[in-house]
Amino acid sequence: MKCPYCGHLGDKVVDSRESKEGEVIRRRRECLDCGRRFTSYERIDEIPYMVVKKDGSRERFERQKLIAGMLKACEKRPVSVSALEKVADRVEATLQERPEKEIATAEVGLFVMQALKGLDEVAYVRFASVYRNFRDVGEFRKQLEELLNASE
Repeated sequence: MKCPYCGHLGDKVVDSRESKEGEVIRRRRECLDCGRRFTSYERIDEIPYMVVKKDGSRERFERQKLIAGMLKACEKRPVSVSALEKVADRVEATLQERPEKEIATAEVGLFVMQALKGLDEVAYVRFASVYRNFRDVGEFRKQLEELLNASE
């Protein structure tokens, strides 16, 4: 740490205390050059994960938004909330493993579609119909035929 009084880079920690919430560590330091004391605060720098939308705009990744979309697709289907939370966990783990803190919504959508395909085919088709934004019945039929051919 650089001393705020003399600019010297050497110091020693005299006292460390954690905040009540455990989010910040307060450190009392003493400059090794001028002997004056100063306080520093240490906290985790949380960099938000971002999703890149189809139009190129970016927004903060929201786990609840992801789960809400899957819940909508699984409405009145025999899919447990815990199974959907596991899918959300895998998406978050994928984000954390990436060197960059961004992921395209297309990548998230494909991942969720594959996960839903394994959980419930009707939920998969529902999610795909919204995610892929089918323009007509023909596109929807093609997706259903692919699903039927894969399960045979």
